[in-house]
Amino acid sequence: MADRSGRLLETLDNLELRFVTTLCPTLKKCECCHFRVEALREAAASMEQEKETLLELIQSVQNSQDMKHISDGEREELNLTADRLIGRTLTVTVSVETIRSLQQEEALSKATALIDEAVSKILEDLRSTKNSLMALYNACSSDAPQGPVDQKFQSIIIGCALEDQKKIKSRLEKLIRNVSNANRSITLLDQQKAKPGNYNHVY
Repeated sequence: MADRSGRLLETLDNLELRFVTTLCPTLKKCECCHFRVEALREAAASMEQEKETLLELIQSVQNSQDMKHISDGEREELNLTADRLIGRTLTVTVSVETIRSLQQEEALSKATALIDEAVSKILEDLRSTKNSLMALYNACSSDAPQGPVDQKFQSIIIGCALEDQKKIKSRLEKLIRNVSNANRSITLLDQQKAKPGNYNHVY
């Protein structure tokens, strides 16, 4: 009886060994595919970010104060070149879909609404809008933030998918840069108006 049990266990062990040996190459292929899929998503996300960065860079050139110090012909040529580059950049379509739970969808919707609310007040008070955006940005930071933190936004952002958290932080960075550039342009314009001999006539 003991011999039969021993042989049976040995047979089962051999079957299990053959099964694992057969399955291992398949598992390795699946593992390899998993890493390649993640690498593909990361590469696509990087391309998506690069597209946004390029568009922002080209637009910043168009809105640069230096454009006021060149001739009309040069300005027109630069604007035509910039428009052409923007058009070519927009022909590149990259999209990485984020898989979210229902709770993550709700958190993303709330976070987006709070950002949109802050941006909607940009024309009313530029400085206050920048401070609000900075508080939202600080809520996304894992490091010790320099400045106030929007606690409500922080509790919401934690519930977002990791990919959404990165995109929200990136969006806030871009918005803060744009507001800072707008504020700088207004300051320069005010300084130019204050200089003796500068008169602006409205017709």
